[in-house]
Amino acid sequence: MDTTNLRGCGTALVTPFKKDLAVDEAALRQLVEWQIAEGINFLVPCGTTGESVTLTSNEQYRVVEIVLETAAQRVPVIAGAGGNNTAAIVDKAKAYETLGVDGLLSVTPYYNKPTQEGLYQHFRAIAESTSLPIIVYNVPPRTNVNLLPDTLVRLAALPNIIGVKEASGDIAQVAEIATRMKPDFKILSGDDAMTLPIIAVGGVGLIAVASNEVPRLMTAMTWACLENNWDEARTLNRRLMPLLKANFVETSPGPVKAALAMMGKIEEVYRLPMVPVTSATKEKLHTILSALELL
Repeated sequence: MDTTNLRGCGTALVTPFKKDLAVDEAALRQLVEWQIAEGINFLVPCGTTGESVTLTSNEQYRVVEIVLETAAQRVPVIAGAGGNNTAAIVDKAKAYETLGVDGLLSVTPYYNKPTQEGLYQHFRAIAESTSLPIIVYNVPPRTNVNLLPDTLVRLAALPNIIGVKEASGDIAQVAEIATRMKPDFKILSGDDAMTLPIIAVGGVGLIAVASNEVPRLMTAMTWACLENNWDEARTLNRRLMPLLKANFVETSPGPVKAALAMMGKIEEVYRLPMVPVTSATKEKLHTILSALELL
């Protein structure tokens, strides 16, 4: 599908597991069908929320394949293809292109802390290995490295780097990016609670965690922002804020998977080092989900 006009709310899909820790393919298909029925604009499997780092390469490929098959070109599928081994990500990008994804989301390398030049060369190598559109993902709280606007400007000169998922938490940085980029460069919020201000300074949407639980409401809030219906956007943002905060009261995707289990969408199963959330977090989630009439 054409990603030229990619806008709105995309879901960073969780990866459901069975009790034996195998990928729950049936639950994944049902989740994708529900997301599309609820009006989500695009889907992003195998990102951080999908516990991609504990999936084998074959499992990642299979998850993306299932999402593509189930979506059946009704919405774009942007596959997570990030990591800290550039050569391995190049191979993954080629495999996903063969599979037929609509684009890639690629996080800045974590742990090895590359310099800005290292970041540029990393993403350039990926971009040159594929014709797929690429959204780079900047999330310093997870990776301990910040993709600076100067570097992003250089990357945006590469023909298939089309946007950034911004989760730096620095609205001034996002505003600078919006000021310096061409109008067709896509700035997507990578932090659910920052969606409204990021769109206000020039963003075109978000890749969300909470849309796993409330795809229709998150999509409505995003489009209220995009259509300059700020009163409606603020009303929805206030209604959703307790959930947006609760999803990160423990390390994501712990809370969102617990919530989806309460909603009967998946089993609450994680792969180590992720573990179930505390009973206090479950109680908080139950209260919030009840208030949103999701139980």
